[in-house]
Amino acid sequence: MKFKVLAFLSLLFFAACTGTQTDTDYKVVAPKTPKEAVPNSEIPIGYPEEKSHNTEQYDLIVENDFHSAINKPLSTFGIDVDNASYSNTRRFLTSGQMPPRDAVRIEEFINYFNYDYEQPDGEHPFKVATEIADCPWNTDHRLVHIGLKAKEVPMTKVPPSNLVFLIDVSGSMDQPNKLPLLKQALKMLIKEIRDQDRIAMVVYAGASGVVLESMPGTKRRVMRNALAELQVGGSTNGAAGIAQAYGIAQKNFIEGGNNRVILATDGDFNVGVSSDAELVQIIERERKKGIFLSVLGFGTGNLKDAKMEKIADNGNGNYFYIDNPDEARKVLVDEITKTIFTLAKDVKLQVEFNPAQVKEYRLIGYENRVLNDEDFNNDEKDSGDIGAGHTVTALYEVIPAGSESTMTSSVDDLKYQDRKIKNSAGDDPDLMTIKIRYKHPDSDTSIPFELTTRDTGKDLAEASENFKFSAAVAGFGMLLRDSKYKGGATYDNIEALAIQGKGKDEKGYREEFIRLIDLARSFQSDSDIKAEK
Repeated sequence: MKFKVLAFLSLLFFAACTGTQTDTDYKVVAPKTPKEAVPNSEIPIGYPEEKSHNTEQYDLIVENDFHSAINKPLSTFGIDVDNASYSNTRRFLTSGQMPPRDAVRIEEFINYFNYDYEQPDGEHPFKVATEIADCPWNTDHRLVHIGLKAKEVPMTKVPPSNLVFLIDVSGSMDQPNKLPLLKQALKMLIKEIRDQDRIAMVVYAGASGVVLESMPGTKRRVMRNALAELQVGGSTNGAAGIAQAYGIAQKNFIEGGNNRVILATDGDFNVGVSSDAELVQIIERERKKGIFLSVLGFGTGNLKDAKMEKIADNGNGNYFYIDNPDEARKVLVDEITKTIFTLAKDVKLQVEFNPAQVKEYRLIGYENRVLNDEDFNNDEKDSGDIGAGHTVTALYEVIPAGSESTMTSSVDDLKYQDRKIKNSAGDDPDLMTIKIRYKHPDSDTSIPFELTTRDTGKDLAEASENFKFSAAVAGFGMLLRDSKYKGGATYDNIEALAIQGKGKDEKGYREEFIRLIDLARSFQSDSDIKAEK
């Protein structure tokens, strides 16, 4: 009964605190509370952790193991262009502490950075590049680098967008690095939209409400005003807000356009539907109607990383963590077409290793994107999406056939069948075959294609900057996770490798990564340093 009374009072409070602002025939309704938001100018670059009351949540990551190429020749996974894990880890390091082990998702570290891959020039919307060289942390092994480059699409060529901002204004957002930073970030996005695009805003706390009806990009001043008036108050009924935001997106649906809900929150849903499974069901249902979802995570102390990743992954969208204004600019200005315009959906990769060339292999990262082998041909199975201009990179650590090295346990001989390699495999120089399936954004039928790659014996010194830098990032992730597969990786040797692979680095992201290596190294204990030596 107490809960029902509180919920009823919060609804009354929300209704009583609503004000109205108009501009021509467009209506803006903005909730107000007695609390004043912190000015944007007071937003710090790094944020100290709230050690006294930390309820951040991360899903357990069980690292991919090595597999025998003869016993399990297929490796199947969906691509991932999320990069929240990297910026979230940066937040921990710049605030003076190491990140939780399960906050580190290595594929998101690798895919935070762009790589210099060739533009697609064929019938498919992306092009695949491969490279094989020495594995930096285990010289007896080889490292396979697979890169996808999506077609660049200038903003002038992107179809009209129907965007609905779903903004968390609950009490948990009352911190400088939450609602004030959120407003600063969305203000950047509003500046980038075009006249033909449309934007609406929905807020949620104890109740949800429309603060800006969908309107064209010509009304930027009205949009900014609505954003500026948002203030915090109440508990977090995220599910109600999600339902209302999708309803507005459906009402203003643009055929052939980019229809997307952008959820901005710390993920702390605590009223109404809040279980991950129930939220995912809502998102999946709307995804099938052609409305995609992107998630912008904010804040520290109660970040619900696991929940936000799940709903983004199941909403044909992506998940970013905004830790400072520079990251907001990267996601919502510099890379806006990647963020809001899906070029291909449900992109899956299936790698078949030639057991005559490969003894064992391990996919580095992508633990929560691994699929069953039969899922590859199943068009009902959802997978990752790729935006215009995105690069996607995956790495495999491979033990060559004939090597004395092994990372797997022995298995008894089978009683009813033999594991044998075809005679033709021994004559085939290919290391592996890479199969890919993807769908166009408005289609439910996948398109397959494949290519093969072979090991030419390249050593690490001959490898490209793409290869060296991605390997350094993977090594850094393994060190942060204290991975059992980190081998000979140290902060010193991965820093040297990152410097070799730094390249042009026009935006300075790779230089910042090198500084993060130095920060992480400074947190090492004396025993860790002695162990490395």
